[in-house]
Amino acid sequence: MHADFVVIGSGQAGVPLATRLAATGKTVLLAERGDLGGTCVNVGCTPTKTMMASARAAHVARTAGRLGVQTGEVHVDLDAVVDRKDAIVKQWREGVGKRLKADRLTLVRGHARFVGERKIEIGGEIHTAERIIVNVGARAVVPAIDGLSAVPFLDNTSIMHLREIPAHLLVLGGGYIGCEFGQMFRRFGARVTVIDHNRNLMSREDPEISAALEGAFRADGIGLELGVTVASISGAPGALRVRLEGGRELHGSHVLVATGRRPNTDDLGCEKAGIALDDKGSIKVNDRYETSADKVYAVADVLGGPQFTHTSWDDHRLLFDLLLGRGTRGRAGRHIPYTAFTDPQVAGVGLTEKEARKQGIAYEAASMPFGNIARAIELDETAGVMKVLIDPATERILGAAITGAEAGELIHIFVALMQAGASVRAIVDAQMVHPTFAEGVQSLVMRLDRFKLQ
Repeated sequence: MHADFVVIGSGQAGVPLATRLAATGKTVLLAERGDLGGTCVNVGCTPTKTMMASARAAHVARTAGRLGVQTGEVHVDLDAVVDRKDAIVKQWREGVGKRLKADRLTLVRGHARFVGERKIEIGGEIHTAERIIVNVGARAVVPAIDGLSAVPFLDNTSIMHLREIPAHLLVLGGGYIGCEFGQMFRRFGARVTVIDHNRNLMSREDPEISAALEGAFRADGIGLELGVTVASISGAPGALRVRLEGGRELHGSHVLVATGRRPNTDDLGCEKAGIALDDKGSIKVNDRYETSADKVYAVADVLGGPQFTHTSWDDHRLLFDLLLGRGTRGRAGRHIPYTAFTDPQVAGVGLTEKEARKQGIAYEAASMPFGNIARAIELDETAGVMKVLIDPATERILGAAITGAEAGELIHIFVALMQAGASVRAIVDAQMVHPTFAEGVQSLVMRLDRFKLQ
């Protein structure tokens, strides 16, 4: 088949690109070797946040006594939790399938590989296109730890198939994935220990942001082994041993490997298409998503940058406009927010203070305990801290970070102002509803030196 466009991968950029391009009258072939919907629908956002809702419900029930409500013993039916997750994933996946039943759009199931210039092979058949878009995503990294390959370890996909709660889950990695799953299974009833070579959870964050999450984890009864290096792993199913450098051993029933992700370019045939990769296997692109191969583009997780669903979706709309010749915006200059859906959530956008210092950027900063917010006190959701950095000359926001209840919602106040290039003074001058978490953002900003006397 020869098409105007071939899209490889049905993730959160690939599907809307394919359907929207087809709607313009272009012929489109969409190739997918796995389940429709990509990471988000099948093994990422949808299933994890569905299961985390169950974990949150269990936690609220167990701790309701703090609000004067007695609930009795709480039991988590992991079978029911997983069944609910599977049903919701199936619903979303089927929804993707319905979207792809469009005129001028052909779905081909199978592993697509480049075999030449704008030429791919799927299941022995050759397909060509005027333009090709790569949206093949990423997968979990398996670290080179002595003995790991010989034991039955879990990753972010297989852990969601467990039907029995682990006795003791050892989590390798204190980033988003490790923290979310670690807290989830702790609240399901497992003993949990998170292990990381960094000295803080979510080590990109400023120390006070990480420390607030660490305090919440310890309050949940989660063990933290930070600033340590794993030397080897051994044992049998249900009786695993993680040996740290220095000789100390940690014993657990299950090990979750959550040490990062790598792009799915190993068997894509990039060399035959002339597509350049970086040293981590990510596809190199310019500001317009163009690869080193003529009329071949790449989007989303395979680029090796921030691997978020919302970034993938934003990639799709930017590239769509560029392909139609009606857009001028590229990848550069975007403000990319993020949220870890732990409890409390950790959210941020822009620069951290340590990044600003490293880059020699002038800034003014303010921080405030989340527990200073009236709404947080009333709901007994006081764990966390808020922080903002501004440019002293323009009063524009350089970055913000929040550990706290609904941090993922609150961070968008900063995102919108940053995108508009507006002064942080807009938050000071706004009238905020009381009692809400959002008025805490105003209180935070008014801690900046220039607003303290106003």
